[in-house]
Amino acid sequence: MEQLRSRLIQVVQRPAVQLPPLVLVVPLGAHVHTDERGQAIDHLVQAIHHPWHLPSSNRPVVRPPRPASRGGCGVRRRPWVLASVTWAYIVWSLVPILVAIQFSFNDGRSRSTWQGFSLQWYFGSSGSVAEDPSLRLALVNSLVVAGLTTLIATPLGVATALGLARWRGRAGRVVGGLTLLPLATPEIVMGSALYLVFTNLFLFVPLGQPAQVLGHVTFSVSYVVVIVRSRLASIGTDYEEAARDLGCGRLSAVRLILLPLLTPAVFAGAMIVFASSMDDFVISAFLSPDASSVTVPIKLYSSVRNAPTPALNALATLLVFASLLAIFLGWLVQRRLPERNAVLRH
Repeated sequence: MEQLRSRLIQVVQRPAVQLPPLVLVVPLGAHVHTDERGQAIDHLVQAIHHPWHLPSSNRPVVRPPRPASRGGCGVRRRPWVLASVTWAYIVWSLVPILVAIQFSFNDGRSRSTWQGFSLQWYFGSSGSVAEDPSLRLALVNSLVVAGLTTLIATPLGVATALGLARWRGRAGRVVGGLTLLPLATPEIVMGSALYLVFTNLFLFVPLGQPAQVLGHVTFSVSYVVVIVRSRLASIGTDYEEAARDLGCGRLSAVRLILLPLLTPAVFAGAMIVFASSMDDFVISAFLSPDASSVTVPIKLYSSVRNAPTPALNALATLLVFASLLAIFLGWLVQRRLPERNAVLRH
């Protein structure tokens, strides 16, 4: 510091150097020193060694760190309490599922004592999922209802999201809020309301798979709308407007430009719709008149109280893996959105 001070004094004392009066504001003392070269140089040296004393317009002001007092706010503690609560919740949630999956591979009929590894409850025995007609029917019904729901709800959700993205004003905001209403409505209310509608108003829609598909579509469209609208917000309107300036019509611009950009979001929404429909119990139960339209959740609920067997664990395991596979595929496609956004920006 002394060498720096001496060098600055030499520069100031050169006759060829005409320095204007130095004005330095020192925050520590809030004093202004002018024309007193010695004091100004002292403060300049101090500012060089402590840059937070001289705030710059192109960088944030860096203040000296405060000493951390024991037990005060300056001490950074490990959030072990929050971590413990989080892990306790994860274990509490996963243990029942893991136990059910484990005993679906049990060699015996016990659902509490491990007797060896076997696939007999999936196929090969009379009580397995593949051989039991009621279990097989429930699995097929769930796949059919979920598949049809996905095929209907996905294009409806995409069309609704496109319409809401171009509908400006208060009316558009109101309709956008109404599309989210099925997600906020309790499912027991939705199921009872749909039952009354299909038994009193829409008599041409019979209870069973047709009513179940329409009931699942009612709440599934909202998932697609939310995902596609967020994707539309990130894309903007520049690409569509550029295509229309080059001669494309409105529908051609949507079909050739916008829909390819929306493909990852559409696929992710479709997978979430499929998983939600597979797992639905309340609406499926309200709209199921007999055993011919029983889905996997309904079958599990009715059988676990009457005649529980490890085959039910196997059926539940298939349901879990089908839902996880759909969610994983949707997440995998959703990961491509940042990459595609980067390509579009370049």
